[in-house]
Amino acid sequence: MSTTLTIDDHLDALRTSVARLLDVAANAPQSTPVPTCPRWDLRALIAHVVMVHAWAAENVRGREGPPARTQTELRRSDEDLALLLAAGADDLVDAIRTAPAEAAAMVFLLDAPPPRAFWARRQAHETTIHAADALSAALGRMPTAAESAIAPALAVDGIDELVQGFLPRGASRWRVDEPFSIAVVPTDADVAWTLDISAASVEVDTTPRRNSPGCRFSGTAAELYLGLWNRGGDIRQSGRPGTLEMWHAVQRVRWS
Repeated sequence: MSTTLTIDDHLDALRTSVARLLDVAANAPQSTPVPTCPRWDLRALIAHVVMVHAWAAENVRGREGPPARTQTELRRSDEDLALLLAAGADDLVDAIRTAPAEAAAMVFLLDAPPPRAFWARRQAHETTIHAADALSAALGRMPTAAESAIAPALAVDGIDELVQGFLPRGASRWRVDEPFSIAVVPTDADVAWTLDISAASVEVDTTPRRNSPGCRFSGTAAELYLGLWNRGGDIRQSGRPGTLEMWHAVQRVRWS
């Protein structure tokens, strides 16, 4: 699970996304529904990010365990969650910046980089996706990739983390009778992924192939990134009917 981005690149992306979350929080009621997360309002979304950032910072510091405060506890409190979000993001960035390169900490994706780099990358994408959720609350609908303003390099990195790190861990949820392949092809980047899906596993290949896969997902890197995270409707599918709908139905991201 490789990346061309640095730890500083990931921390910059995290800070940018926190700023976007805070901007929405300052201009919308916390009871505002979040279209991309139908069970949440804006306060629940912010509480979730506060919880995850605190949990990630503890892990970076080598203190593994469940979050000290749950999303529900934070949401039901009378605390200013925007202040907690800003402070917690600063603490997370500090934890990652000051952690030794050889720091020992829990990681949970296949072929993960060293813990410091892993947590910078993971929280960059966690926060970027939830900033898109916040934007959906502000707009009252799912944002487009252009509205989300996600840089192509970050989007490519996020696709790679998703398909090489998360996807193989949840292979059993696909339950396909006959194996098939999906090519994920950004139109604005010189990279592609082929996902070979069977009932037993998902194998990911980044080398060019001569034979055509059964299905192809295309779009800009940002369109694919958001769409594969079930936050966008701009992916263009060709081949094997119903595959994109199947993706949206079965692909969910969990850390455990």
